[in-house]
Amino acid sequence: MLLEVKNLTVNYDTAMLLNDVSLEMDTGELLSLVGPNGAGKTTLLRAITGLVRWDRETKQGTKAGNIGLQGKIFFAGEDMSNLAAYEIARRGLILCPERRRPFRELTVLENLKAGSYMYPGQFASSIEFVYHLFPRLKERANQISGTMSGGEQQMLAIGRALMSKPKLLCIDEPSTGLAPLVKKDLFAKIKEINEEGITLLLVEQDVALSFALSTRGYILSHGKIVAEGNSQDLLKDETVRRAYLGL
Repeated sequence: MLLEVKNLTVNYDTAMLLNDVSLEMDTGELLSLVGPNGAGKTTLLRAITGLVRWDRETKQGTKAGNIGLQGKIFFAGEDMSNLAAYEIARRGLILCPERRRPFRELTVLENLKAGSYMYPGQFASSIEFVYHLFPRLKERANQISGTMSGGEQQMLAIGRALMSKPKLLCIDEPSTGLAPLVKKDLFAKIKEINEEGITLLLVEQDVALSFALSTRGYILSHGKIVAEGNSQDLLKDETVRRAYLGL
């Protein structure tokens, strides 16, 4: 087992964002995590990758909000629960964040170089792989990333994450704001990344596309896992479709 999340609960002050969530993945899987807006999907990815910590304080030392975590997160058999985000990333657990978030003032190539800072000696092989997947990025290598289209910026976000040599790549809402044809092409690339041997955890609003790619899926609603199993079985379950997927 590559990833195991055990009884994860996340509170922010009095609000419970995740409630006793458990999830597991094997090496090589492409797993879908779906659910309505506000279900806690992004919070789960941020907790897995170390971006949600215990207590957050302002520079003045007063509490800006108490973030409480309970539960365990294991990656390749190692407990990640108390590691910093950069330590988790060094172990190969990488997040491609929602809303793309390129370094807008930097070129495409500079963004990709930033993604490879942990493995500078492997830059040449990494960028060759990224350019093979996304030829458009090679064409736009010297373009300022902030001037690119939404679809191109999403390619760049995934490419930058791949430069970090992920063993598990978590991709958060990649299709947001994209035209249907661009979205279809992007999902084909995500499938290709998985076929290259990279384990993928995909969080996505487009349930049909997401489940078409994956063999297994989890459905998150109001901070709880409400269903899990074979993706096609979940998609065919009328109760699940109506209650949680809005289909």
